[in-house]
Amino acid sequence: MEEMDPLLEWRQEFPTLEKTVHLISHSLGAMPRRTRDRLNEYADQWTDRNIRAWEEGWWQMPVTVGNLIGKIIGAGEGEVIMLPNVSIAQSIVNSCFDWRGKRNKIVSEALNFPSNLYIYQRLEEQGARIATVPSDDSMTVPLDRMLAAIDDETLLVSVSHIIFKSAFVQNLAAITKRAHEVGAMVVADIYQSAGTVPVDVRELGVDFATGGSVKWLCGGPGAGYLYIRRDLWPTLQPRVTGWMAHKRPFGFEPEIEFADDAFRFLNGTPSIPALFAARSGYEIINEIGVQKIRAKSVRQTSLLMDLADNAGFRVNSPRNACERGGTISVDVPNAQNVTKELLHRDFLVDFRPGAGVRIAPHFYTKDEELDAVINEIVAITRS
Repeated sequence: MEEMDPLLEWRQEFPTLEKTVHLISHSLGAMPRRTRDRLNEYADQWTDRNIRAWEEGWWQMPVTVGNLIGKIIGAGEGEVIMLPNVSIAQSIVNSCFDWRGKRNKIVSEALNFPSNLYIYQRLEEQGARIATVPSDDSMTVPLDRMLAAIDDETLLVSVSHIIFKSAFVQNLAAITKRAHEVGAMVVADIYQSAGTVPVDVRELGVDFATGGSVKWLCGGPGAGYLYIRRDLWPTLQPRVTGWMAHKRPFGFEPEIEFADDAFRFLNGTPSIPALFAARSGYEIINEIGVQKIRAKSVRQTSLLMDLADNAGFRVNSPRNACERGGTISVDVPNAQNVTKELLHRDFLVDFRPGAGVRIAPHFYTKDEELDAVINEIVAITRS
């Protein structure tokens, strides 16, 4: 099998694959074997180097680990910082702007991840106006409708590169072009694309990008990230801030003077254990290359749709591979209960209302595992 699919050689790096059918990388990627070594490394440094560990590498980890992400998403050295999660990253971005003027509109899609929408809704208290672009099918967002919503009163466009429920890929390049034409900025949520769909933030021209490590990057929880276009750094002073953003943090001065580099977008003490844990997944994704991962993903998601069709299930994901990320949502009767039973049987998938059972092959997935999960769903629904 490895001769036919050389990416399967990576299965040995993921112990959970020995006992589960792991089809949930859109929600929680499998843990690399070497992650345990990285966490032991953290524990050893804390034990042996103690407070000295900060000046021997810990303090710089939000950027040095961010550089591993940068290689995956097309960012330059020092242009990605690590944060606890996307909600913090989005809040930092939004806090850079004054929402009291005429240009106070945020454009987003109604299918954006709810956590992002909650943050924008709270900005209404500061004067922001939220315009959410609706979907006709709860799966896709019409590009022309998205572009039409962006006008000369728009300050920020917040867009999911890939819709989390359906894996629909939005046209980031066209959206960014339109936003810049009217003087607006773009923050792209690339959580569902980085690591499985090629992303180049500098080529796309996005002003900000947020994401995390839990999913396709196999980096585990607690390691979100934020990309900020380098030329914007001197112009932005986030209100969501902290001592790490200070130019002289150990001066403990009462007034902040922002750092000249991306540290100006940090806040409090970073989660060092999460950064140790996250590195292994990034290293593996970089070793393989996202282009190879994407090619396999397109093939396997196509196969999965065929299997679902043959079983008589509706697919709630785009048929066109160019419009589809790495996840297939399969609409089956009593999908939530079916998902619970699949988990009980060690078939790892999840359920989302309005979507169905979400199934996500990754570079370590065998073709026969796709056939197996559909057969299992058939057996459950007919029992």
